[in-house]
Amino acid sequence: MSTTLTLTAWPSRGRVLFPGVLACSVVAAAATFLSQHYGAPVMLFALLLGMAMNFLATDGPCAPGIEFTARQVLRIGVALLGLRITLAQVVALGWHPAALVVASVVVTIGLSMLAARALGFQPLFGLLTGAATAICGASAALALAAALPAHPQKERATLFTVIGVSALSTLAMVAYPMLARMLGLGDHAAGVFLGGTIHDVAQVVGAGYGISHEAGDVATLVKLMRVAMLLPVIVFATALTRSRAAGEGPRPPLLPWFAVGFAALVAVNSTGWVPASMQALGGDVSRWLLVAAIAGIGMKTRLKELADVGLKPIALMLGETLFLAAFVLGLLPWAR
Repeated sequence: MSTTLTLTAWPSRGRVLFPGVLACSVVAAAATFLSQHYGAPVMLFALLLGMAMNFLATDGPCAPGIEFTARQVLRIGVALLGLRITLAQVVALGWHPAALVVASVVVTIGLSMLAARALGFQPLFGLLTGAATAICGASAALALAAALPAHPQKERATLFTVIGVSALSTLAMVAYPMLARMLGLGDHAAGVFLGGTIHDVAQVVGAGYGISHEAGDVATLVKLMRVAMLLPVIVFATALTRSRAAGEGPRPPLLPWFAVGFAALVAVNSTGWVPASMQALGGDVSRWLLVAAIAGIGMKTRLKELADVGLKPIALMLGETLFLAAFVLGLLPWAR
C-alpha cells in the first residue's frame, strides 16, 4: 500500500516541480548562449538573469521547482564533477606541483577564515570564499554551500561569493598570462602558475592554451588537482559544522551523499573504463546542472540583499585572490 502511494506521488511531485525547473532551465540556456557569444562567465550571466526573474521565486507555481533546482540539482551537478578527474592525471604531474596545490589550498582557506573573523564575519564565510578562490571558483562555492547547514544568510553569502569569484577569475584570465610573460616564465612554469591561481576551469584552459599547448596541458592538470581538493575540503566543512552542532539536534552526515558520489565517480573514472565520450558528456551535464542551479539561487535572491553587503567582503575576496597569486609565484621555482 505504501509503495503504491509512493509511486503515485512521483507524477504529482513532478507536476509541482516542473514549472520552476523549466524556468531555471530556460535561464540556464539563455546564460549559455550569452556566454558563448560574448565571452563572459556563464555563471555570472546565470546569476544576473536569475536575479532579474526574482518574482518567479515568490509564492506561485514556480517556487517549488526553483527551490528544488537550487538545492538538489546543485548536488547532482557537484557529484558529476568527479568525471573530470583521474588519479593518473595527478600522478603524471609529479609530487612538487601536487604539494604546491595542497599547500596553497590549505593556507589560503586557513588565512581566509582568520581574515573573515577579523573583519567581523563568521569563519564559515571565510571558508566559503577561500574555497572558491583556492579550488575551482563558482563550482566550489556551490559545493561548499550545499554541504554547509541552512542559515538565513547562507544564500546571500553564496551568491556574493559566486559573483565575486567569477569577476575576479575573468580579470585573472586576462591579466595573469601577461604577468607570466612579463616575469619570463617558461611554458611549464606558466602552466603551473595559471593552473594554480585562476579560479574557473574554463578560464584556466583559455589562458593556458593562449600561451602554448604545453602551458595549456600543464595548467589544466594543475587545475584538476585543485578540483580534486574539493572532497577533503567538504569533509572538513561538514566535520566543522558537526562539531559546532553538537547538542543542538541531529548532526549532518560527515560526508554528504553528493560528496560520496563525487569520490565514486573519480574512482570509476580512474579505472579507464569510462569512455572519453562519456567523460565529456558527464562534464557537460554537470556544467549545465550547475548553471541551472545558480540561476535558481539568483531567482531566490533580492538585489537589495547584495547591495547591503558592503566593502569588507569585496576586500576579503580580493585579498584572497592576490595572496594566492603571490603564494604560488613564491613557490614556483621549487614546484617546476
